[in-house]
Amino acid sequence: MPTEVALLESRALRVEQMGRVDALDKVKSLVMLPDGIHVRTEDVARYFEVSTEVVKKVTQRHRAEMEENGLRLLRGSDLRTFNRDMVSLLDAGQGESYPQAHAQLTLYTRRTVLNVAMLLRDSDIARCVRTYLLDAEQDLRAGYASLEHRVTRVESCLAGVGTALQELGPVLNRMSLRLDSLDRRLERTHQVVGAVSVRLGGVSEDVVRLDGRMDELARNLKDLSRRNRNRRGVLES
Repeated sequence: MPTEVALLESRALRVEQMGRVDALDKVKSLVMLPDGIHVRTEDVARYFEVSTEVVKKVTQRHRAEMEENGLRLLRGSDLRTFNRDMVSLLDAGQGESYPQAHAQLTLYTRRTVLNVAMLLRDSDIARCVRTYLLDAEQDLRAGYASLEHRVTRVESCLAGVGTALQELGPVLNRMSLRLDSLDRRLERTHQVVGAVSVRLGGVSEDVVRLDGRMDELARNLKDLSRRNRNRRGVLES
C-alpha cells in the first residue's frame, strides 16, 4: 500500500488517484464558480487554508502535471468571454457580484484541486484528503483480497464439480442408450397398435355387414313363418 510520502513524491501514484475527486467534498466543501466546473487560485487557497502564494508556488513547480488535469490560464478574449459567462450565470441566479480578473485568470478543476491536495505539504486539509485517499485504497484492496479469496473458493468447488461431471458422463451415456432403445420399442409398439387399429376397422365393417345379413335373415324367417300359418289355415278349412 502506498504511503503519504510516496503519494507526495510519485507522479505515477498520483495519476492512479486522479479519479477520486469525491475525496475533496468528503473532507471539506469546495465552493465552485457559477459554472460549477472551475475555481480560482484564491478559492483553492481558501479550501486548503493556506495563502495564495503557497498555491501559486505548487502550481509553478508542477505546472505540466496540473495542466494535464485541467489547469487553464485565460487571457484576452478568452478571459473576457469567461467573465461574461460568469456574470450571465450570476444574473440568472441570485445576482451576486463576480470579481473579474484584469489581465489573466488561472482556473482549476476538481481534478486540479485534487492534484494540489496530493502535492501540498503544509496544509492540514491536504493531509486529510491524502489520508482519505489512502484509507479508501486500503479498503478497496481489502475488498479485492476478499473477492479473490471467494473466487478461489468458487474455483475449487468448480474443480470438484468437474470431477463429478466426468464420473457422471458414462452413467448419462448408458441412460441415453437405454432411452434410445426405449424409443425404438415404443415406435414398434405404435406400429403394432396402428396395424391392429386398421384390422379392427376391417372387423367393424364385417360386423356391420353381418348385422345387415342377420336383419335380412330375420325378415325372411318372419315371412316364412307367416306363409306356413297361411297354408295351415287353408288346409284346415
